[in-house]
Amino acid sequence: MSDSHHTPEAPTPSMGASLRHVRAKGEPRFPDGPKADPAGSHFERRIRSFQPRRSRVTAGQADALQRLWPLWGLDIDGQRVIDLAELFGNARPVVLEIGFGMGEATARMAAADPDTNILAADVHTPGQGNLLGLAEQYDLSNIRVANGDAIILLREMLAPDSLAGLRVYFPDPWPKKRHHKRRLIQPEFLALAATRLAPGAVVHCATDWEPYAEQMLEVLTAHPDFENTVQDGGFAPRPAHRPRTRFEGQGLDKGHVVNDLLFRRVQHPVSHRDQHRDQHKEQPPTG
Repeated sequence: MSDSHHTPEAPTPSMGASLRHVRAKGEPRFPDGPKADPAGSHFERRIRSFQPRRSRVTAGQADALQRLWPLWGLDIDGQRVIDLAELFGNARPVVLEIGFGMGEATARMAAADPDTNILAADVHTPGQGNLLGLAEQYDLSNIRVANGDAIILLREMLAPDSLAGLRVYFPDPWPKKRHHKRRLIQPEFLALAATRLAPGAVVHCATDWEPYAEQMLEVLTAHPDFENTVQDGGFAPRPAHRPRTRFEGQGLDKGHVVNDLLFRRVQHPVSHRDQHRDQHKEQPPTG
């Protein structure tokens, strides 16, 4: 990150003691917060690339979810196409981040680049509350938190060419061979993402699991809608805008190698046949 920006190192608001309230059967966990299963039964149950985690929600996180979710939260229900300018209150470029953990890195990137909006999607309730708390604490109006399946968000709720970038940092590597089909970065996912990314938008992935990094590089290199920003191919140096997280530091301490991949959405030239077809379609009827 640039030294000219004052950004929180790894801010964590005071969270207080854990919740003691015992919910009645059927009572929602957070009445004004994220829904437990926002898409419900509206969509087929595909193979999921994420594993929902049940962790303790602190009082501070719960308070942020209750107060701030109606303002800055979005349930991924797949029932409408989002107007991103309306969601953020401005027409600045929007980057989608899939999987943000506890949100410290997301908050730092938002603070360092206030002219870029970040739509941060995850299913981890404590992390959602933590990121909302950070956004309030550091007055980060360029963050919105989405709850649910990012595939449904991309497929059903985002307009074509609406995203200026996509970030996938340290996704679940699903190391066992029988689970490789659950990995997020697959040809089918990239084909979907390409339809929502504007030409020139960058997909930025990072992982400390080297076999997954190699697979990411292979599928991104082979995909016709993306080109490597590294001239000679291969992995990219970690860009300054991606802060080093505690999770990454722990991996490096264990000897893990972190690889970054930055691929650009390609603008395909319109063929002569397509130009002729489009011109023909635009001709007004005669007679």
